Amino acid sequence: MFSLFLLATALGGLAVSGVRDRERTRAALRLALRSGLGLLPGLLAVTAGISLTLAAVPPRAIAALFQSHGVSGFLLLAGVGALMTSPGPVTYPLAASLHRMGASLPALASFITTLTMVGTLTAPMEIRAFGRRFTLLRQALSLALALLVGALMGVLL
Repeated sequence: MFSLFLLATALGGLAVSGVRDRERTRAALRLALRSGLGLLPGLLAVTAGISLTLAAVPPRAIAALFQSHGVSGFLLLAGVGALMTSPGPVTYPLAASLHRMGASLPALASFITTLTMVGTLTAPMEIRAFGRRFTLLRQALSLALALLVGALMGVLL
C-alpha cells in the first residue's frame, strides 16, 4: 500500500512539473532514462551473479553456515551478507527457509540487514551515481546498524 502511495506521489509531482514547465520535465525524464540505462548492465550482472550463486549452493549448505553460533559465526554471516546484495522480496523467503532449517535469529537478522542494506557488489555502481564519499559513508553506517540489529535480536530474543 505504501508503494502505491509513493508511486502516486511521484506521478503527481511529475504531472505538476509537466504543467509548470513541460520542456524542463522532458529534459529531466530524458536524463533519468539515460542514467537508468547506464546502470542497467551493472544491475543485470549483479542480479545474474546472485541468482547463479543461490542456485549453485545447496540450501542445506547455507543452513549449516547459519547454525554456527558465537561471535565469529555472527560476524562471518554479516560479512557474507555485506558482500552480496539482494532485494527484500528475495531475501525474506530465503530467511524463512533458513529459519525452518535451524538458523539462529541473531545471525539471520544481521545477514538479512547487511544483505539488503550494505551490498558491496553494487558499490562501484553506487560510486558512479552518488560519489565515493557518500557510498563509503552509507556502507559503513549500514554495516554498523546491521550489526547492532543482529546483536539486539540476540539480546531481545
